[in-house]
Amino acid sequence: MKAASLSVLLLASVFSSHAYAGAADYVYVPTVEFGEREVDIKFGQAEPLANNRTQVTSIGYGVSARENWFTEIYLKDERNSTGKATLAEWENRFQLTEAGQYPVDFGIVTELEIPVSGTAPKEVKVGGLFQTEFGKLQLNGNVLFERAFGQPDENGSPFSTNLNTQWQAKYRWQPELEFGVQGFAGMGKWNDWSLQSTQANNIGPAVFGKIKLENRRAIKYNAAWLKGSNINSQNHTFRAQIEYEFF
Repeated sequence: MKAASLSVLLLASVFSSHAYAGAADYVYVPTVEFGEREVDIKFGQAEPLANNRTQVTSIGYGVSARENWFTEIYLKDERNSTGKATLAEWENRFQLTEAGQYPVDFGIVTELEIPVSGTAPKEVKVGGLFQTEFGKLQLNGNVLFERAFGQPDENGSPFSTNLNTQWQAKYRWQPELEFGVQGFAGMGKWNDWSLQSTQANNIGPAVFGKIKLENRRAIKYNAAWLKGSNINSQNHTFRAQIEYEFF
């Protein structure tokens, strides 16, 4: 039952998509460690169609405000060949089950993005987070709903609620070095999925690790090199995240 539930979710993520993943997006996890605080730095660079390179950097500060609630605020800088924008984001993750209590751990995430400068619209994101383990193998699969609002985007397209997915599988070889695969995808409108010919999917190898320091401090990292699945996908994306954790 445990294997079947995650397998269905991961397969849906792999074979369904619409060009969705931001260059610095990362895979959310449903677990929260009470008392943890962190400084979080993300970077991503993507080469989409027509050689329009996109580069995203962000820095944030997060804290586990409750035993099952982690909240983070950060600033993000987005640049491409047509311009740049600065955005503020507020992310919240809620752990709804105890780790190992059920075959699949479950949580939810909410995120609000508001432009500080530039022409980007506002955006809200809500989704379910799933995780399970088989020995040293950890599987994550997330289903996310995104909706832009406010100022129209550059091409004037009407806003819609989109259904997106993200997933990862990693082998926990040792705490300082783990390896696996990540994927980011989207189905288009949540109630009217895009045709396969217009979809896109980004998937590729990833590395992870946690380096422990003194006094309950640590440096965590993860990075991935993602390749687009077809002509509608971003050609390739490099994304990385570094976190300084302390209590």
